Amino acid sequence: MPPKPVSDESTSGSAASRSARRRLVFAWLVGALLVAVGAASLAIYAGAYDVAADTPHTQPVYWFLQTVRQRSIAASATDVAVPADLADPKRIASGAAQYDEMCSGCHLAPGMKRTEISQGLYPRAPELRRGSDLTAAEEFWVVKHGIKMTGMPAWGVTHDDDLLWDIVALMQKLPELSADQYQSLVKSAPKTHEEMMREMEIGTGHGDGEQPHQ
Repeated sequence: MPPKPVSDESTSGSAASRSARRRLVFAWLVGALLVAVGAASLAIYAGAYDVAADTPHTQPVYWFLQTVRQRSIAASATDVAVPADLADPKRIASGAAQYDEMCSGCHLAPGMKRTEISQGLYPRAPELRRGSDLTAAEEFWVVKHGIKMTGMPAWGVTHDDDLLWDIVALMQKLPELSADQYQSLVKSAPKTHEEMMREMEIGTGHGDGEQPHQ
């Protein structure tokens, strides 16, 4: 016997059934999303998430924040032009004086024990004497613009780019230095941090803290 032709009514009913199932699945997904958002909102409003610096993030939160930070730094530093003279001994010595004054309290230095500030920070400030995974351009961007909710300040608000590149020059050299070599560099700096700041404010007119964006 020849097969019976499929009626338009049967085809229409099957299509309507599939459409109803899709609408039901979509409704369930939207409902689940609203429940999740609502639960998260209630938890945030109730203060359920512990923001104390002596309590580490959960692994998912830590991974999320670290990934966002790393990708943001890499993307933001793409257009930063690195000076050709970062290995200049004078630039490194100048950077040593500034690093010792501005950075060593959190990031430490060769031969330096962990400070009270470095022990209390969370996330923990990287010990730059051990090296860094960042490029010179990325280090400059971090030093200049800081990182939100980490305790890392934006030094570009109060320092010009030339002084900040001096710090990066020292950071590039830091893992190679012994404690004595580091102290010799600090003492051999052409000017103290205070002298360099005064010179910058008088010579560039940037005493108001406004710096061009890079």
